[in-house]
Amino acid sequence: MIELVEFIRRDRAWHPPADTPRYNSTSLRAPHRKLLSLPQSIGELSGPVFGHDKLDPLDADLIRNYASDGEAIGERILVHGKVMDETGRPVPHTLIEIWQANAGGRYRHVRDNYMAALDRNFGGCGRCLTDAEGHYSFRTIKPGPYPWRNNGSDWRPAHIHLSLFGHAFVQRLVTQLYFEGDPLIQRCAIVNTIRDPAAIDQLTAKLDMDNMVPFDSLVYRFDIVLRGRQATYFENRPEGS
Repeated sequence: MIELVEFIRRDRAWHPPADTPRYNSTSLRAPHRKLLSLPQSIGELSGPVFGHDKLDPLDADLIRNYASDGEAIGERILVHGKVMDETGRPVPHTLIEIWQANAGGRYRHVRDNYMAALDRNFGGCGRCLTDAEGHYSFRTIKPGPYPWRNNGSDWRPAHIHLSLFGHAFVQRLVTQLYFEGDPLIQRCAIVNTIRDPAAIDQLTAKLDMDNMVPFDSLVYRFDIVLRGRQATYFENRPEGS
């Protein structure tokens, strides 16, 4: 029996305006009429959600899950955190998908023609599940920044894309995490569409030296709130950046 409890309404002020001229392509995609809030029905409260197929042991290790004759090149990091719902309760057994550029700032994608070299041992994709207390972790290479065709040539800070499915359709979240101390964050046209500094801070993974792996990896912590007033900001490009 599904318990149908209405979710807290989304706080539109927490998100940036859909049309932000500094981020050029939003002018083509932004709605030009006022948004309507629809009543929540059984569809939004209970599903559909995506399946949680059995994961391979290497899915959460992007350093080795695509390796052929060595390990991925770059700064080795471990990212961990906790996934919570809008009231701070942990969200257990939630699928998290991960995709990112390699250490040189290039994606393994046919549309990425940036001059940085591809790493034959790095695919840039992985996935993991939260445990019974909502905790997750994955190991990877810190991605490099890269230029993109916005206002001539802007630069994107190093970032990792995350997709979470939650336990109901309205808990679907696609977002990006940035890294503490990156000077490109404050210069990024996409980041600067967000008006509230606290929302930007929520997208920044914090260096966690207490849990670093000696002579192996730095560690970053990134907690995620699926929705509600403290929701982690939703990525505003359908295909990622």
